Amino acid sequence: MRRAPGAGRFGATELTEEQSGTLRRAVRLEWTTIGVLVLIIAAVGLVAGQSQAMRTAWVEDMLSLLPPIAFLVAARIARRSPTPRHPYGYHRAVGVGHLVAAVALLGMGGSLVADAGTALLTGDRPPIGVLNVLGVPVWAGWPMVAVMVATSIPPVILGRMKIRLAEELHDKVLFADAAMNKADWMTGLATAAGVLGIGMGLWWADAVAALVVSTSIVADGVTNLRGSVSDLVDSRATTYDDAAPHPLIREVETVLRQQPWVLDVGVRVRDEGHVFHVEGFLVPVAGAMPTLEQLAAARQRCTDLDWKIEDVVLAPVAELPEDQVPC
Repeated sequence: MRRAPGAGRFGATELTEEQSGTLRRAVRLEWTTIGVLVLIIAAVGLVAGQSQAMRTAWVEDMLSLLPPIAFLVAARIARRSPTPRHPYGYHRAVGVGHLVAAVALLGMGGSLVADAGTALLTGDRPPIGVLNVLGVPVWAGWPMVAVMVATSIPPVILGRMKIRLAEELHDKVLFADAAMNKADWMTGLATAAGVLGIGMGLWWADAVAALVVSTSIVADGVTNLRGSVSDLVDSRATTYDDAAPHPLIREVETVLRQQPWVLDVGVRVRDEGHVFHVEGFLVPVAGAMPTLEQLAAARQRCTDLDWKIEDVVLAPVAELPEDQVPC
């Protein structure tokens, strides 16, 4: 399919102006995320004190920088055209970025589970003192709660914006970053609740809040790590959130079955990053051998389905190779 010229590209795939605009918004959003995170890290660091949950939130904010950085690097590398050394292009940069973001999520969650669990088992009672503000004594927990509630708002907005862009671009790094934003705002609110619990005399509230949040972060990390590794080892292509097999697999198979000279079809599709590589095995009807023109027309119909279908390889075969297209 001839595509309208656009300013952006993923390897050999030239994006339309609308898709290029989506990519530019995603890049701006990630730079905005980095700027917001730097401010949040500074604010939380100023008021963290001895609170376990506050220290947990601060470490999480530091690690939250990794996914947006991974996205920016991967998006830049994935634009490169294929070369003799990299004939499939550089789309795998997205998979590597997804892996980095997933490891950041899992590492952060695991570390926080260990810290919170240790504090809970040892009965650590974090001291929250009193500040002198213009001669007036103020419980130090109030600024902590105020900062954590205020810093929970930007991740909610940024995360929701990223999910929509991740679907449009089929970008799993961006989706993992949205998951990290979810972990950020959950951490913020749980931390505020933990600090308030300490103020009410519940010494364990701080550690329990950190433990609940960190467990959720570990779950997100495991999900994203499983998805990133699965893509890198060429498993079946899935949707941007790894929730289901990608519907384009079935659509490609349907298109090929509609060819009048085709008796049976086997398709395998792997996710290269933003785009898919398709291999179709076609069993012709008895006595029919497809011409080069028929193969080219079938290939064109497949690539016309969606911009994500970049490479299509069709092979006429006597019977479907079960070892390459297992049922």
